[in-house]
Amino acid sequence: MYFRPAFLLCILLGFLLGGCVSTPPYTYIYIPGRTATLENGYAVAPDRAPAVVKDAIAAGNDLIGKPYRYGGGHQNFFDTGYDCSGAVSYVLHSIGRMNTPTPSKELRGYGENGPGSWITIYASQGHSFLVVAGLRFDTGYGIGDHGPHWLTRGRPADEFIRRHPNGL
Repeated sequence: MYFRPAFLLCILLGFLLGGCVSTPPYTYIYIPGRTATLENGYAVAPDRAPAVVKDAIAAGNDLIGKPYRYGGGHQNFFDTGYDCSGAVSYVLHSIGRMNTPTPSKELRGYGENGPGSWITIYASQGHSFLVVAGLRFDTGYGIGDHGPHWLTRGRPADEFIRRHPNGL
């Protein structure tokens, strides 16, 4: 059986392109009644947000001012410093959606695939962050400070996978 080179090239390109992960960058877009806002570094939930979303924002606010510490939040949800996935795990645990601290690589399989309606986890092989009611909760790619903080600043999301807690 003979296959034409152009046909083989098309098949090869299909396999290569099909394996690429292309996630749109995070961009903060304010939507009244739907999007959280920032006040002095703390997130403020929209009035119409479900209680569990308000609880997630409160949990993120609990970590503001804690330093970045590699491995922080992984031996115990309650720690003196947090890394990216430790902070994400803390928030998810606080809303009853996670029982064990989980590293970024494993967050790539957490919950349901795709963006959530209120909470989205962005996870790559080595970093993770949350978007809650449109506001980014991250330990890096921010304003120079490292450690858990809320941001409206956009960030690229190449090689990240978006996941969300069931129903959110």
